[in-house]
Amino acid sequence: MLSDIEIAMKNKMLPVVEIAKKIGISEENLDLYGKFKAKITMQELRRLQKKASEPAGCGKLILVTAITPTPAGEGKSTVSIGLADGLSKIGKKAMAALREPSLGPCFGVKGGACGGGNAQIVPMEDINLHFTGDIHAISAANNLVAALIDNHIQQGNALNIDPRTITWKRCVDLNDRSLRSIIIGLGGSTNGVPREDHFQISVASEIMAIICLSRSISELKQRLSEMVIARTYEKRNVKFGELKCVGAVAALLKDAIRPNLVQTLEKTPVFVHGGPFANIAHGCNSVNATLCALASADYVVTEAGFASDLGAEKFFDIKCRFAGLKPSAAVIVATIRALKMHGGVPKTELSKCNTEALEKGFANLKAHLAIVKKYGVPAVVAVNKFITDTCEEIDLLMKLCQEVGAKAVVTEGWEKGGAGAENLAHAVADLCDSNQSQFHCLYEDSLPLKEKIEKVAMEIYSAGKVEFSSAALKKLKEYTESGYGNLPVCIAKTQNSISHDPKLTGAPSGFDFPVRDVQLCAGSGFVVVLAGDIMTMPGLPKLPAALNIDVDDEGIISGLF
Repeated sequence: MLSDIEIAMKNKMLPVVEIAKKIGISEENLDLYGKFKAKITMQELRRLQKKASEPAGCGKLILVTAITPTPAGEGKSTVSIGLADGLSKIGKKAMAALREPSLGPCFGVKGGACGGGNAQIVPMEDINLHFTGDIHAISAANNLVAALIDNHIQQGNALNIDPRTITWKRCVDLNDRSLRSIIIGLGGSTNGVPREDHFQISVASEIMAIICLSRSISELKQRLSEMVIARTYEKRNVKFGELKCVGAVAALLKDAIRPNLVQTLEKTPVFVHGGPFANIAHGCNSVNATLCALASADYVVTEAGFASDLGAEKFFDIKCRFAGLKPSAAVIVATIRALKMHGGVPKTELSKCNTEALEKGFANLKAHLAIVKKYGVPAVVAVNKFITDTCEEIDLLMKLCQEVGAKAVVTEGWEKGGAGAENLAHAVADLCDSNQSQFHCLYEDSLPLKEKIEKVAMEIYSAGKVEFSSAALKKLKEYTESGYGNLPVCIAKTQNSISHDPKLTGAPSGFDFPVRDVQLCAGSGFVVVLAGDIMTMPGLPKLPAALNIDVDDEGIISGLF
């Protein structure tokens, strides 16, 4: 059996200029990064934004989300790409809008974000590694902000910043637990003011969120200027704009704001842009990429990170709120293997037929169906088929979905590409065309921050109550008094459970949901809520994926999934 990278390398790609022609973008409106990757120009970005704002020029948006992740795998990216190919195969003008992979998971444990098998985007090794440099630009911009803050304090501290209150973290696009908490400025007065500092992974940077939510360089600069970086000794919030260096940071991001165009193995166009994690950030690709796709196709497949309690909730409550998007349908990806794990079966025994565990684990899928329903968006269950699935198990899962009023479709995109996703494509297109969606956000802007957190925790996670630390309550009060009470909340928690506790699999309910801290992200326009033991800088596993990756004298990469 060929690996994902071997399948991708055997594929003969079309030049990206040919892919662009499929969606009406001429070569002069592309900036090429080799033969198979390109960014659209600012002029083309503005044209597509304008077209997407016109009802007649806007396609139908399909969100792909999933059940709670397990080590058995769910294949959300694979299904997203297979669905886009499937829609194209049944004669629909379709494309996808996906996130860029972070280097951290590529060398760690999770892997990339290019799909798998015969449902991939290519060139997958480029996309999974440096791509067009967007995340590097974001990292550099983030760390320039950090350096400017420390330099301001070193050079006289005209703003009277209290170094103990600096909330801006440095970042790197790798998993490195040793950088979570550090001391900087050691070695004498010429090396700066000694203080405690922290690193986070680049995709959790507020600048990543700002890139994903900004439509223009003007909006980007405005959001950068609004970032709260610290407080003064007099307890006044300090915004980054006060350092008068917004233009320099924006200059590093002038290309990163523009969407990237690539293709699937079957030559379906794909915009890949932005890469925040959904467990510690808002987990969606950029607004610009989504708008450009909606202006270029009749059906647009996008995905949000992890399961519906994380990615979908933030897609609906943050991205759709800010961008005015109205999704037509949702797809919830599930596998029989993963549902059996939620039913108590260890990974080593998943190949055995176990209908009892499947029925027990179905509670997790049922919970995610209920979450999506809260937003008024109709959903289809995509059963991502594995070779070990038995007819008995498939029939049972179909029956369980039918009993709760959900349509389920078996999809085989990994094995068969778009042909394996045709049935799913028909079901999703029919759902979009039925105009059933009555999308709405979970809460109004005017709801107090504390009550927004409680609403998400109790209605989406099924918590019994929310326990706030005294520090979190104090900050929420301060944010409200400072005029930030209308912002949405972005809850950072484990991806391995609907709850805050990764050990609570299945469909937990009635638990106490602990909020240990909150962080104001005024530039991106939301309040991050840290729940449980979640960290914004991952660590590497005992046997990281980096052990398997190599490159030969011809520059051919191996071992990358």
